[in-house]
Amino acid sequence: MRNRIIVSEKPLFITIAIAVIITGGLTISSLRSTGGGPTNPTSILCTFVNSQSTKDHPTSTHFYAIMYYATARGVAAHQTLPEIRATFDVLQALAPCNLLVFGIGHESLMWSAFNTRGTTLFLEDDIKVVQRTLANAPTLRMHHVSYETRLSEADSLLASYKTTAKCLLPQVYLKGNVGCKLALSKLPEEVYRREWDVIIIDGPRGYFDEAPGRMAVIFSAAVMARRREGAGDTHVLVHDVNRKVEQEYAQEFLCRSNLVKAENRLWHFKIPPAGKDSPTFC
Repeated sequence: MRNRIIVSEKPLFITIAIAVIITGGLTISSLRSTGGGPTNPTSILCTFVNSQSTKDHPTSTHFYAIMYYATARGVAAHQTLPEIRATFDVLQALAPCNLLVFGIGHESLMWSAFNTRGTTLFLEDDIKVVQRTLANAPTLRMHHVSYETRLSEADSLLASYKTTAKCLLPQVYLKGNVGCKLALSKLPEEVYRREWDVIIIDGPRGYFDEAPGRMAVIFSAAVMARRREGAGDTHVLVHDVNRKVEQEYAQEFLCRSNLVKAENRLWHFKIPPAGKDSPTFC
């Protein structure tokens, strides 16, 4: 989640507030308009809104405004507009839903806004990031968590998990599963209590050897999806798949056959529940 060019340090909640205000102005202007195409700098936003069906949720205009201004020039975004759009499309189709996000960043408040009336929960291992984000956006729901893996272990963990019974379907589970190092066994109770419709993986850090890496997060997201008991599939969106670990673990546990969209550094998987006797993730 690092190595991005940061042009501005303004928090996202400011851009969202501006988006809502400008959206209201655009709405009023459109009512007064007598024709002709848009000629102001927000024409791309108008194009987004006007291209939508009249059956859209009444707050769609606000959602598009948020997405547009959160990715405008001068804003420090972790993800590109096409990547954000891919996630937006999923949330627009499913919201209100249960959304679990690994990692806190510039887009956090936006993800929550896209899931209006749903449950959105963030997990972050950097306590300073948690404190700073809550100071700017106190309404976000988040937990500080710890990870027991290191990026330097990625190859050995991937090579050895098949010899660990507690890491394998159909026996694998998460809560309290200390016998499988890839299982996130000590997360807040709320994480285990819910079935998550959408899981966004954009954390923890995974760009130096001592960082936690995303091995356990990707594995645990796969377990959540495959052990789902309720109706429907689980959508898992993995960012930074240009990196070796994210790519290899996503292919191993989320499966190429479940990949429904690839957008720049983002992969979107749609994962069905596993059968009770299913022996493999893929």
